[in-house]
Amino acid sequence: MQSKEKIYGIHSVQEAINSGTSLAKVFIQKDIHNDGIREIILELKKFDIPFQFVPKEKLNRLTSKAHQGIIAISSAVDFASIDDVLPQIFENGETPFIALLDKITDVRNFGAIARSAECFGIHALVIPAVGSAMLNADALQASAGALQKVTVCREINFMRSIENIKNSGLQLVAITEKATKEISEINFSLPTAVIMGSEGSGIDPELLKICDDSAKIKMTGEIQSLNVSVAAGIVFYEASKTRA
Repeated sequence: MQSKEKIYGIHSVQEAINSGTSLAKVFIQKDIHNDGIREIILELKKFDIPFQFVPKEKLNRLTSKAHQGIIAISSAVDFASIDDVLPQIFENGETPFIALLDKITDVRNFGAIARSAECFGIHALVIPAVGSAMLNADALQASAGALQKVTVCREINFMRSIENIKNSGLQLVAITEKATKEISEINFSLPTAVIMGSEGSGIDPELLKICDDSAKIKMTGEIQSLNVSVAAGIVFYEASKTRA
């Protein structure tokens, strides 16, 4: 019997793709070549499912079963496209507020961010297909079930999606400790997309270049640093005060 989160073997992975199973990522043995694998790769590209070529040893660590050179990790959520979500928000007569999460790889941090997003009415979380946390059972547990309520948009071309968001009339606000302005000075009553990066590398410099504004969270302690999920909760709360 296969694990609830891992789907292994050529036929099982192909069946998962054909049935529309939401997949977080697919790992393919880098030195294996056959028609079955080639067909799956074409399907992964067609449906914008992220995949990665890895050594056989990595696959062996993921499962002791006969994986045939391929393992798919199922996702705890069904992904949407921001290109579909954003027009619907406007059509509903609402002012969009979305969060763009750049390189948030820790599943518990991501789950906690999703929990805050649900509590404060964030319309969507937008993530890159590569370099984001796998939305598995651990992420779902950390979110207290919020990941099944919050819209998550996984975008293959993250930069292009952000540019489309900006062209749709949303202000792009980078949340960074390097900003001079505080989040209380941002007009969150406007259509807004906030960008938050990982604690290690922060927001990609290329993303910072296209932002309309940047802001930081005011702190008075000596550490002057917050866990990204805590920071997200504070930003979402601050925004909710002017969006209510």
